[in-house]
Parts: sequence; structure tokens; C-alpha cells
Amino acid sequence: MPDQPDAQFPPKILFPHLSTTTATASSSSSQQDPPSTSNDDTLPAGATKLPNGMTKLPSGVILDKDGKPCRLCTSAASWRALTKQAKTAPPATTTSTTMTNDCPPDVETLGRSTWTFLHSLTASYPVHATPEQQTEMRTFLGIFSRLYPCWVCADDFRTWMAEPSGTNEPRVAGRAEFGDWMCRAHNEVNRKLGKKEFDCRFWEERWRTGWKDGRC
Repeated sequence: MPDQPDAQFPPKILFPHLSTTTATASSSSSQQDPPSTSNDDTLPAGATKLPNGMTKLPSGVILDKDGKPCRLCTSAASWRALTKQAKTAPPATTTSTTMTNDCPPDVETLGRSTWTFLHSLTASYPVHATPEQQTEMRTFLGIFSRLYPCWVCADDFRTWMAEPSGTNEPRVAGRAEFGDWMCRAHNEVNRKLGKKEFDCRFWEERWRTGWKDGRC
């Protein structure tokens, strides 16, 4: 499932449903049974079978439904450990930094970039959207929630939007309600990751107009 001003707002937050050790990878809502550690001999020792068919290893690595490591569902640290590249870091140099930035994104990098895109999308949305624009946005969100590279995150986002009461259905009549809806979706991820929630009253300053103190 941002840079905030001083102590009033949370740090730039992540979309991913996982972190290296603390975030729980789950595609289910609170109404579903939590994943449990399986004693199945086909699973690695200590592995947790997730409801969506994926598997979380004790190291934090996520295996897809075919039993293969999912790089975009796994943190960079866990992935390096998996590939036996977690060695004593050499002194920081320009070259090593460039190499790190050139690596495929992990779940956290992917999440940061995705939330930047999604919030920017709401910021550019029409003040009053036409029926056609509303249909297009609902279609986009449905496709996005199925094609997002981190499958665990995508499953969780779909589950949240499909909450039976209809409370979490996309609100796309206009920019104000769409921006607030996206902020609530982001905060849902924040809660699951143990992050401080962003005050949604200020979403437009953060993502469209800039802060009133002139820092932007």
C-alpha cells in the first residue's frame, strides 16, 4: 500500500506491505484468518504459508506461487542475504553508490516511487470529473491492483478496496474526494507497517500546491 514537515507529519512513507523484519506480508483483511507457520515437509523450516498461495521465509524473502523468490516482494537486505551478497560493506564511494542505484528495485523502493505516482495522479485529477473520467480512473485502479509487481501488496490493496461495507470504494467524483481517498489508502498501509499516519487535511499541500511555509 512522503516528506512531511517537521514532527507534525510522518516521514516519506512506503507503499510496500513488507519490511525487512517487522512488516507482516498478508493479502487478507482482519476478517480473514492470519497466515500460520506450516509443518508441511515441502516448506522450508520456519516458513509461513500466506493466504494468497505465496510463502514467507524466516529471512523475510517472499516466494511466489511457483516457489520462486519474488524480488519485488522482498526487501533489498533480505534479497542480498538470499543471493549470498551480504558482505561487509566497503567504504562508501561514488562508484558503489551508483551501482546500488542501478540495481532492480526492492519492495521499499518500488513502494516509494508508486506512492509518488499515485498521489501526483490525484493532484492532477479534475476538480469535477466527467462520468467518462470517473470510469477511466476506476478502471485504472482495478487494473493497477492486479498488475502491481509486488503481488502481496496488490492482493492487499484489492482486498481493502473491496471491503464489504463499500467504505473503501474509490471516490473519484473530483479531485478533493479522490485525494482524500488516496490518502486514506496510504494511511491504511502506514498502520499495517507501524508508521505514523499522515494528516489527510494537508494532502493537497504535500502533493499539489506545496507547503504554505514556502519551503517548496
